[in-house]
Amino acid sequence: MSGTRTPRPGDVPKRIVWLLNGFKRYVRRFIRKNFHAVRLSKTSCPWPTGPEPILVVLNHPSWWDPMMAVVISDHVPPGEHFGAIDAEAVRKYPVFLKLGFLPVDTLSLRGAAEFLRRSEAILAEPNRLLWLTAQGKFTDVRTRPLVLRPGVGHLAARLKRGRIVPVALEYSFWTEKTPEALIRFGRTLDIADFPERNPKEWTFEIERALTETLDGLNTETMTREPDSFTVLASGRTGVGGAYDRFRRVASWARGRRFDASHAGGESA
Repeated sequence: MSGTRTPRPGDVPKRIVWLLNGFKRYVRRFIRKNFHAVRLSKTSCPWPTGPEPILVVLNHPSWWDPMMAVVISDHVPPGEHFGAIDAEAVRKYPVFLKLGFLPVDTLSLRGAAEFLRRSEAILAEPNRLLWLTAQGKFTDVRTRPLVLRPGVGHLAARLKRGRIVPVALEYSFWTEKTPEALIRFGRTLDIADFPERNPKEWTFEIERALTETLDGLNTETMTREPDSFTVLASGRTGVGGAYDRFRRVASWARGRRFDASHAGGESA
């Protein structure tokens, strides 16, 4: 495994805390508006504790994935969170540079080398987390084999310490007009346990861990059992508008409590 490179000024994105906090508040409201609930599988592996830096590797089913990372970050041990984002998106929305996002140019060798150097600089310090949607493009959750970009393996092979956490995401409609966002944490991989693993081996191992995690989440999603999950954030229920107002009045007239959810209805 290669030794740690000397960080350069500017390798670690500079975050503006007040702007980041405002962005997080916006994301939380936006998710509650557009999802019935964000749910974490109760069969998830424990999130690692301690000061070791963490590389979080997610599958990439949709546009929502970075926002789900914000919600997850509220429910794991505190740390400095950074994320990777396509360089083209940063050119359109430069504010992301102030939120801890690392621009990635996937079209050149120079861009790949810069991504590795800057990611390594981020993970060189304790209590830092770097979030990667390592498939590199939107991919259906049922697609197998699950294929990650090789950069994640090259990054893992360059690290002297730290942990890798696979996180599976899936979005599914159950009983409400808005979807469920479903999450599962996989088994943690410890960098120190495999000091001689090369980039190709690391990519394969991370793919295997993420596939295992996503397979488990796929199975739980199909059961549509809310009790299998812990709610991390709750959104809106019911149809809304005149229809729900009518249902509310009808429930009141019957002396029953109104529950706007499709599965709930009335209760005494």
